[in-house]
Amino acid sequence: MAEPSVDVDRELEVLETELKRLEAEYNMFFSGRLPRPPWETRGRVDALVKRLDRMRPTNYGERFRFTTLQSRFAAFVDLWDRGLRAREEGRAGPFAPPRPMAEKATRARDRILTVATFSDPMREMEKVQDLYESLAEARREAGQDAIPFHKFAELIKTQVGAFRDKGSDEVTFRVALKDGKIAFTARAMRGARKSER
Repeated sequence: MAEPSVDVDRELEVLETELKRLEAEYNMFFSGRLPRPPWETRGRVDALVKRLDRMRPTNYGERFRFTTLQSRFAAFVDLWDRGLRAREEGRAGPFAPPRPMAEKATRARDRILTVATFSDPMREMEKVQDLYESLAEARREAGQDAIPFHKFAELIKTQVGAFRDKGSDEVTFRVALKDGKIAFTARAMRGARKSER
C-alpha cells in the first residue's frame, strides 16, 4: 500500500524541481537571455500536473502539496501568458524592464496605492496575484526590482500565519508611496479575533 504514496511523493519532487526550472527559464526569457519561451519545459510541467491530477493523491499531505504546486503553476501560466501578450502587443507588461524614475516621482506626496485583506491566501490566489502585480508595478515605477512571485506568495502566507498565531483571522496588506519609496506593510484587522474552539 505504501508503494503508490512513494510514487506520488517522487512525482511531486519532480514537479517541484521542474516548476522551479520553468520559472527560471521564463525569467531568463523575459530578461532577454533566452531567444524564445521555454515551451518544452512548460509542456513537461503541464504533463506532470495532469498525470498527478489523474493519480489523485490520497494522503492529505500529498494532496495539499499537489494543490499548492498546481495553483502556483496556474498563477505562473497566467502571468507568463499576460507577459507574452503584452510583449506581442508592444506594451509594458508584468516583466517590462524598470523605467527610469522621473524626477517628479521623488517629490510625489505620500499615498496609499493598494490595500488587500487575506484570511486564507491559498484560497485567495487571485487576490494574491492582484496585490503582487500592484506591488510589482509600483516598484517598477520607483525604479526598484520586482520580487519573484513565489517568494511574494510565500511571504503573504507566512505573514497571515504569524498574525493568525497572534489571534487575528484577517490580515491587511498595504502598498503605499512614502517619500518617493514603496512601502509594503501588513497589519492585523482590528476586531478580527480568532474564534474560541
